[in-house]
Amino acid sequence: MEYVNFDAQVGDLSGALDPARYLSHLSSISGDLPPGARAFATDTDHYDFRSRRCVKDLTLRAVRGAGGEEMEVEFLHNCWKHDQDLLIRYAGVSDFVIDPVNEERGTDLGTVILDEILPHRDGCSHEIACWEGTLAIVCRDLQAIWTGTICSSGS
Repeated sequence: MEYVNFDAQVGDLSGALDPARYLSHLSSISGDLPPGARAFATDTDHYDFRSRRCVKDLTLRAVRGAGGEEMEVEFLHNCWKHDQDLLIRYAGVSDFVIDPVNEERGTDLGTVILDEILPHRDGCSHEIACWEGTLAIVCRDLQAIWTGTICSSGS
């Protein structure tokens, strides 16, 4: 990731996640993002770690359409934090890379740490860092859909 800091010093806590540099940069680039990517990236809950709509702690469930122009990536909620799953639909995919920490895991990258969406000549790039690897997609645009009410937050 270019802007999200995975080894920040926040107060007395070192090794903390800190999206502040990305969020600061996002304000200057959001107008260059396609509409769906802009809406998802600039949602005030996206990087609020206490929000039910923060991507942190979602679990990668499935990648569909890999290698095609249309893709879907599905994430499962975590009942102690989220009350819905997240489905991201990518249109006009021009590049897709799954980089697992351990090749035997394939697309099982585990729990999301954070993500970063940036403008790209083909539309936008979306990099998702998980505990067991990363997923990077370049596309014309994306649509993020929070789906179903599965459990109550805090359960």
